[in-house]
Formats: sequence, C-alpha cells, structure tokens
Amino acid sequence: MLEKDPGGEHLVKGWVRTFRSNRFIALNDGSTIKNLQIVVDFEKFDEDQLKRVTTGSAIAITGELVESQGRGQKVELIARSIEIIGDAPAEEYPLQPKKHSLEFLREIAHLRPRTNTFGAVLRLRHALAYGIHKYFNDRGFYYLHSPVITGSDAEGAGEMFTVTTLKELGSKTDFKEDFFGKHTKLTVSGQLEAELGALALSKVYTFGPTFRAENSNTTRHLAEFWMIEPEVAFNDINDNMDLAEDCLKYLIGYCLENCKDDLEFLSQRREQEQKGLPQDKRDAMTLLESLTFIAQNDFERLTYTEAIDILRNSKMNKKKKFQYPVDEWGVDLQSEHERYLVEKEFKKPVILYNYPREIKAFYMRQNDDNKTVAAMDILFPGIGEIVGGSQREERYGMLQEKIAEFNIPEEELWWYLDTRKYGTVPHSGFGLGFERLVLFVTGMSNVRDVIPFPRTPKNAEF
Repeated sequence: MLEKDPGGEHLVKGWVRTFRSNRFIALNDGSTIKNLQIVVDFEKFDEDQLKRVTTGSAIAITGELVESQGRGQKVELIARSIEIIGDAPAEEYPLQPKKHSLEFLREIAHLRPRTNTFGAVLRLRHALAYGIHKYFNDRGFYYLHSPVITGSDAEGAGEMFTVTTLKELGSKTDFKEDFFGKHTKLTVSGQLEAELGALALSKVYTFGPTFRAENSNTTRHLAEFWMIEPEVAFNDINDNMDLAEDCLKYLIGYCLENCKDDLEFLSQRREQEQKGLPQDKRDAMTLLESLTFIAQNDFERLTYTEAIDILRNSKMNKKKKFQYPVDEWGVDLQSEHERYLVEKEFKKPVILYNYPREIKAFYMRQNDDNKTVAAMDILFPGIGEIVGGSQREERYGMLQEKIAEFNIPEEELWWYLDTRKYGTVPHSGFGLGFERLVLFVTGMSNVRDVIPFPRTPKNAEF
C-alpha cells in the first residue's frame, strides 16, 4: 500500500499504533516498519465508534488513497468507512505509545512483536532464514532434517536435556524401560547426522533447533537456539573457512539489499542507544556502516598460535587488564580475548584456526604436528564467536583413539565409525549460531531479544 501511487479506493486492515487529534490514525499490519496514515473526518463518524479506535485495536478501513499533504509519507488514506475488528481497552493495553524497556518487553513477549523494534527484528530474522536456504540451495546443497531427539552427545559436553516418559528418574534409572529403550536427550547439534548425509550426497546442511542445559544467564546464551550446520565431502579446513566467510558475507549483503527500511530504523536505534555510553565504549561505525564493511572486506585469518602471541604481548595482558590472563600456549580463549583480536587488533572479523587438540572436540582432524587440530572459529565484533567448525577426522583408527580418549562409549557411535570404514573421505563443516547472526545484523545487545520466545534458566513462558 505504501508503495502504491495515489488513486482508487482501497481496503486496509491492521493494528492502530496511534490516533492523534481524533483525526490521524497510524495503522500497521506488521509487513513494514512504516505506518500508513489514515485521515479521518471525525464529523462524519460516530463518536462512540471513534472512541474504540485505541492503540492496539484492530481495524479495517476503506478509503481513497491520495498524495499525502504532510511530511514523512508519500501517500495517505482518506477514511470512508471504519470497522472495529478487535478492541484494545486503553486502560489495560500494556503497549501504549511510549518508550518501553527491553526488560519489560521480555515479560510480554506475546505482544512485543507489535513494537517497531521487535517487528523489525522478526522481519530480519525471517530474511536471514530465507537467505540461508537460498544460499545453500543455489550452491547445490541438500537440506537434511537431523533428529531433535538423540542418543549421542555430539559435543561431549554432557549438558543435555533428558527426554523420557518415565515418571521418576534417579541415579539407577533403567532406561531400557523408557519409550526408546535407552537414555535419549534433546540434541546439542545436528553435525554428526549431517556428516552421514554429506558422505552420501556430498553437500548438505541442517537448520534446526538445538538445546543446551547450561545454567548460563548471559546476553549471549539460550537454552534453545537454532543452528545452521553445513557439511561438505572432499572439503579441507581451507575450503571450510572459504565457505563460512562467503556465507556470512552473502547473508549480510542479502539483508542490506532486501531489508533497507528495517536496518535504517535499527541503525538509528543503535545510535541513540550508544549516546548513553562513554565515548570510548561507542562503536566506531554505525550498524549500517559495519554491515557494509563486513560484506565487502576479507576476514583476517591467523592461527591459534599467532593469536596467543598477539594476546600475550598486548598491553591489555601486560597491564593485567584481562580477567583471564594469557600466559601460555594451550589456554582456551575467552570472549574478552576474542573481542580484543576483532575490535582492537584487527578491527574486522577474524578467523582463528589450528587449535590445541586438548581443548577441542573428539571429531576434529588431528594435524601432522600431533599438537593441534584442523579447527576454526569465526569471531565477530561485539559478538565473539559466531561460527565454529573443523575438518573432521576421517581416519578410522585416529577417530577410535579420540573416542576412547574422550571416554565416549564406542557402541554409542558405531554408526558414525562405520562411515570411516566404508568409503571414507576428507570432509569439513561448521556450525553457525543463528541467534548470534541475528544479534549482529540487528544491532541488538541481548540474544533474548532476537528470538520470539526465549528459553533461559527458570523461564519457559509463552
């Protein structure tokens, strides 16, 4: 409607954002950040009916589309008839036209998509999801549905939710009596199943929910989140880094091209938010500038060993300003270290690779130095790790050794080992955290604000 030329009679439906001076209705149906202005000649309408045109009410309006006399919009609708579809009593409706805190809006997650901010976030979330399917489809990948209920722990972390029909659980629970006849859990990753698909179809990807029973109340963690996990047969670690970088650039470029209005709104919102911060804490670029820069420039690539040298010799480390000092090779990098490399040292996304074998998962391919594995992480400004991946260990004997080393019962992964017995090939893949990507693209600061209904410790509302 907003893009149409003036002329003709039209029927529009939506929710009232504001009704000013008993004359101007700002109407929105959720398809755009922009409202349609409805001009009402109040003398032609019943007074009691107009009293029901309140913020949040749903209405249908028939009228003539004309060139707008005011600034801020190209066209407006001159109301001829108004139908109240659903009332929203002003004294009860919690989303009145004023600024609400994000914390308050999390408490009414069933209504917050009606705000400008969350409408924009959810439209961008959709665009990114569509862009992911388009990216992989256009490059010959097959979409594989990996199971949500699993009997294996892909990460070896153990922080998994149990799935059961048993009425009571204890240390001596006999899961043979359970629905599946074994201890099953909600998946932490679709990677292992994606590997099975890649070793038959060559190029696959999964895109689905994953779960971590991690008691973490940070701005970057959820108990239920979505992951994109491509796997490619015959790809090594360098091919893997190329694919991940290209994918991220494509997705950001896709949003810049297709979601201009929402990104402009969120960029302005971010600028306003930054004004409350000290100068040295503000972003050097606006959200739009940052997204454009990343879409158009190569990521920095360096080994874990090179990163440790940079961190160890940094002023931050020497002046003991890191919460976790970097003093020796082999330490697991923390978020503060990752952000230092991205935001201070290189001022661009960074891909780290060849990590110490002791701090990475069992399925990662051991390098010839016997100290490192062909693992890689992509680090983004303000986010830290957004992608984690590796070349997978394709050698049967080596994988057997790693499974034993990680104390994983071999019988749990007999099917995974089979793929190394029958026509094994080098292959690689990565996991892209969808919410962290949405977080970065929207400029929001808390991962709970980029998923419609966040699942966090002590919170499973809605």
